[in-house]
Amino acid sequence: MSKFLTLHSYNPFIFLPNSSPKSPFYSSFSNRTTFTVFCTHSNPNIIKTNRRLIYGKPLSPYDSDDEMYQEEDDDDDDDDDDFFSDEEFAESADFDAKDKKSKTLAGGKLVNNGQSSKLSKSRRIAYLQQNKSPKFGRSSVGERYPELSEQIDLDVKWLPLLDYLSTFGISESQLVQIYGKHKSAFQVNVSSAREKLDYLMSLGVKHKDIKRILLRQPQIIGVEKSLKPTVRYLVEEVGINEKILGKVIQLSPRVLVQSIDISWNTRLLFFTKELGASKESIVKMVTKHPQLLHYSIDDGLLPRINFLRSIGMKNADILKILTSLTQVLSLSLEANLKPKYLYLVNELHNEAQSLTKYPMYLSLSLEQRIRPRHRFLVLLKKAPKGPFPLGSLIPTDESFCQKWAGTTLDKYMAFRQRSSLKNLAEKYKRKM
Repeated sequence: MSKFLTLHSYNPFIFLPNSSPKSPFYSSFSNRTTFTVFCTHSNPNIIKTNRRLIYGKPLSPYDSDDEMYQEEDDDDDDDDDDFFSDEEFAESADFDAKDKKSKTLAGGKLVNNGQSSKLSKSRRIAYLQQNKSPKFGRSSVGERYPELSEQIDLDVKWLPLLDYLSTFGISESQLVQIYGKHKSAFQVNVSSAREKLDYLMSLGVKHKDIKRILLRQPQIIGVEKSLKPTVRYLVEEVGINEKILGKVIQLSPRVLVQSIDISWNTRLLFFTKELGASKESIVKMVTKHPQLLHYSIDDGLLPRINFLRSIGMKNADILKILTSLTQVLSLSLEANLKPKYLYLVNELHNEAQSLTKYPMYLSLSLEQRIRPRHRFLVLLKKAPKGPFPLGSLIPTDESFCQKWAGTTLDKYMAFRQRSSLKNLAEKYKRKM
């Protein structure tokens, strides 16, 4: 009766029956049918399932934008000889042309014409080197990138690219993040990757910023087409100044891999129709905050514009704020914009119109900047009875103390510390 060996339920296998005594794979147990099994599964994209997410879930083999992968040490302590485990498949046989004898390495033993003998570790390494074993190649990759090899099945062909990416300060854990976001990135030819990244640096992207760009958008080195047509479109059609193009790419590397023509024309039409914005104004917004090319119009851009309208601003005022501080389009309505507006009106006694002069107010932290400075000036009795001067919220802490508070930085920092402790105590009391 034949017996079948299965590693994965979906993997194809080639079964070679070894029933003949003359076969190099013949077993002395003649009452069994044995097989030499070669696994044809060679997909390098399968992530090892013993790696886990930060919340303990298995690492997904599919592309994901989630960067919350966290390394986790294996529970099992591997022995040094596990590389030559007895569970390994047999290497292909060597035949001696003179005496017609066959030799093969299986389970750490040298099988010579049906007779086996245990080899020492050093002899097994020498044997694999001599016969160009693919497993020995994987070992050399693992030795160079041990952390990475624990989490994904490395291909020795990836080494030149991995070495090149490492020159940008990309760590092994960050290589795992890149692989998790875009698995085919490591299959790119190193010369192709170098050509793309050299081109980005020629546009003004700094060497130290390449790592950040690849962590956010690894598809840049994986795209088959050239980056030059997209860059040319950004300069010639959108109107971005070529001198600051590197900064735009650094802020939003996604512009290089998206359908930039569709994204740009859609938002050009939206801002023109909704706010009466000129192309020049829209280009300013894109230059300062290119991420707006990715924001949803219905769920992102329009609700924030409508909020500014709801507090009494006209289209011209909104456009003035957006061209000055385009990041407003990225702020949360409930957790950011609305609480700051309520504090502006109820505590600082200012009108919404004051935001056109000080749009920076909307980008400041309510808890770390706005509220502490306001309360500190009130404590010192230096806050005016009328509208609170929003200009006092803009400078550094040191400048604020010198110009507005007329006291030392140490006194202001001590006040902030006491206020923070008091706020924590109040929050704890509310939870009780």
